[in-house]
Amino acid sequence: MQPRPSAVGLVVSDMAASLAFYRSLGLEVPDEPAPHVEIAFGGLRLLLDTEETVASFDPSFTPPTGAGRVGLALECDSPAEVDAAYARITGAGYRGHLAPFDAFWGQRYASVLDPDDVGVDLFAAST
Repeated sequence: MQPRPSAVGLVVSDMAASLAFYRSLGLEVPDEPAPHVEIAFGGLRLLLDTEETVASFDPSFTPPTGAGRVGLALECDSPAEVDAAYARITGAGYRGHLAPFDAFWGQRYASVLDPDDVGVDLFAAST
């Protein structure tokens, strides 16, 4: 038996802020923050753990700094949905990183940042 993909884990500095962000993307997110939260994520699970939780079982843990360590990508049904999702997220006060554009590789593409600067790309095949 081989290991198989099951989850993507993120260490978050503010669980409530992270849950609100991922809820605004349309994911089914619990209402109450907890030190560890699991969210259905396209056949996988998105695992969110507070910095304190990780430090409780890994004494050498140091909270990461800076952006670009992990990236998530969410597929939209259409180029218009990319634009609408980007507008909804940034309109809710979250930071846009790349405004929607028609990428040379044949996708409508955009990127937003979660509260810990994790990039979340939004994309759809160009029509």
